[in-house]
Amino acid sequence: MEHEELWFTAILNRLFGGPVTALLEALGFHVESPAHPIPDYFAMEILVAGIIVVLFWVIRRRLSVDKPGKLQHIMELLVDGLETQAEEIVGHGAKKFLPLLFTLAIFIFLCNMLGLIPTLETPTGVYLPGTSFPMVGIYVTLGCALVALCYYHYWGIQHHGVLGYLRTFMGPVLAIAPIMVPIELVSHLARGLSLSVRLFANMMAGHLVTMVFIGLVPVLVPVVFEGLHIFVAALQAFIFVLLTMVYLGGAVSDEH
Repeated sequence: MEHEELWFTAILNRLFGGPVTALLEALGFHVESPAHPIPDYFAMEILVAGIIVVLFWVIRRRLSVDKPGKLQHIMELLVDGLETQAEEIVGHGAKKFLPLLFTLAIFIFLCNMLGLIPTLETPTGVYLPGTSFPMVGIYVTLGCALVALCYYHYWGIQHHGVLGYLRTFMGPVLAIAPIMVPIELVSHLARGLSLSVRLFANMMAGHLVTMVFIGLVPVLVPVVFEGLHIFVAALQAFIFVLLTMVYLGGAVSDEH
C-alpha cells in the first residue's frame, strides 16, 4: 500500500531530496525513491525541532525579570518541576542534567501532539498497515531512547571513571562477575527497548482509537478522545523523562 507523503515532507524532499539521496548513497544506503528520500516521520521530527528553536527564540527575546510573560511563566514552571523531580530521584547536583531532560521532555511532548494538527502526524506513533515495516514510529522513539541511554552511560563514566563504571556491572562480589555482567548488559539493553516500545505503543494505540471513533461518530465524541490524546501525550513524555532520571540516578550513584 503506497503512502502519500505529507505536504511538509514534500517541501523538504523538493528542496533537499537530491543532496540527501546523494549523501545516503555515498554512505552505502540504498534509496528506494531517490526523489523522496526523506520519510514523513523524519520530516515531522525536523518540524518539531524547528518549532522548539522558534519557541525558545521568542522566549529569549521576551525574557524579563520584572514582567515575565505567560510563556516564560510556563517554561519556568516546567524547569522548576523537572529540577525538583531530578533532585529527588538523582540527588544533589542534578541541575546539570536539566538541559537534556528538559529538551527530551519538550521534544517528545511536541512530537506526541503534532498529530492533532490537520495534515500532520504524530511521529512517535506512526503506523502504516500494508507496508513492509508498518511500525515506523519506533524509529523515532528508539532514537530518543538511545539518546537517554548514551547520556546516562556518559555521566556514569564521568562520575566513576571508565574502570569504576565497568566495575558497577560486576556486582558486589567479584566472584559473581561472570554471571552479573551478562545480566547487567541485557538489563541496560532492555531499558532502551522498554523506553522506545512503551512510547510508540501508547501513541500508536491512542491514534488508532481516535481514528476509529472519528469514523463511527464524527461529531462531539472525537473531542473527548482528542483531550485524551493530549493527556496521554503529556503522560508519556513525563514517564520517559522520569525513567531517564531513574537511570541517571543509578549511573551516578555510589551505592553499588
